[in-house]
Amino acid sequence: MTTIQYIDTPEQLDALCQLIATAPWIALDTEFLREKTYYPKFCLLQIATPDWVACIDPIALTDLNPLLDVLYLPSIIKIFHSCRQDLEIFFQLRGSIPQPIFDTQLAAPLLGFQDNTGYAMLVSSFLNINLNKAYTRTDWSVRPLIPEQIDYAADDVIYLCKIYQIMCKQLSDLGRLDWLNADFEQLDNSELYQLSPENAWFKIKGKNKLTGKQLSIIQTLSAWREEIAQQENRPRNWLIRDELLIELAKLQPENIDALAGVRGIHEKTVSRYGKVLCQLITDAKQRPPIPLNEKDKSAKKTPEQEAILDLLAALVRLRADQNRLNPSILATRKDLEDLLDDQPDGALLQGWRRAMVGNELTALLQGRSVLSINPKTIQLLSSAD
Repeated sequence: MTTIQYIDTPEQLDALCQLIATAPWIALDTEFLREKTYYPKFCLLQIATPDWVACIDPIALTDLNPLLDVLYLPSIIKIFHSCRQDLEIFFQLRGSIPQPIFDTQLAAPLLGFQDNTGYAMLVSSFLNINLNKAYTRTDWSVRPLIPEQIDYAADDVIYLCKIYQIMCKQLSDLGRLDWLNADFEQLDNSELYQLSPENAWFKIKGKNKLTGKQLSIIQTLSAWREEIAQQENRPRNWLIRDELLIELAKLQPENIDALAGVRGIHEKTVSRYGKVLCQLITDAKQRPPIPLNEKDKSAKKTPEQEAILDLLAALVRLRADQNRLNPSILATRKDLEDLLDDQPDGALLQGWRRAMVGNELTALLQGRSVLSINPKTIQLLSSAD
């Protein structure tokens, strides 16, 4: 059994960095807390190769730059599972993410798993091991960590090493390893890790039912809330919940008494932010809103459009069967609707899905290809044939 190194001194960290620098790839995972903060509180970093495993204590170590320097080496592939939240921590530390990356959750659908497959499922499927869940709710900021907690955290990267090697072999045998490159490159997008206040309203449910002054208010209040949450490092919903923002947009209170009368608003919120909120609402009513994106509008499809979607779905089922995939993994009905609506950021125009079927679907929509059907087969042909 490999000994788990617990790294909490600069000397230990320097020695580990020398090990990391010689590795062609490393498996990584993080433990963090963010229930009471806007930004994640970095509590533990686990790193492993087939030869060694280490748990690094970022709370005890005041200078992580030597570690970050080596983790950001482009010669080392960084292996994660469901890496978005892990990468957010690195983005907060350095303003960028370490490349190159391999995410086993993104790779799993190419081997027949569902989208967003959990880590426990991969461990069970590939290694026939059921993960210990005893420390799922651990407060990783509390020190000292007991040996059982360290073992639990280390298991994530120990098994990740094994899963990565199996996945690479299977993907290589299927000729699909390179299909993931574009998906992994998309992770190098700062907007994934730092929500700009002016775009915060995009995430508000129910915004597409607002118009005119209501929409302008929700856009203004969402931006204000995001700024304050970032400045004070507090969860945005601790300031004002989404549903209350919608209510303020509808009721449009412009004085403290009217604001205090809104059901659900806390008196501390009124006391601390009341004047600012009322002024923001008053100002927002004088400005035209940013128009809703077309994909935010729930327009019902015509019978002709529904028939086109059925036709596209037939090609998806054909390609999914040829590649031994579940059709819903290759493209959902919503993915096909995005393609029909000419949405440039749709899933079928990205990564391996574009290579497998997206380009063909686009050609079909543009009339450059046709489907040839007989009672036994369906084929995609060039329209010139």
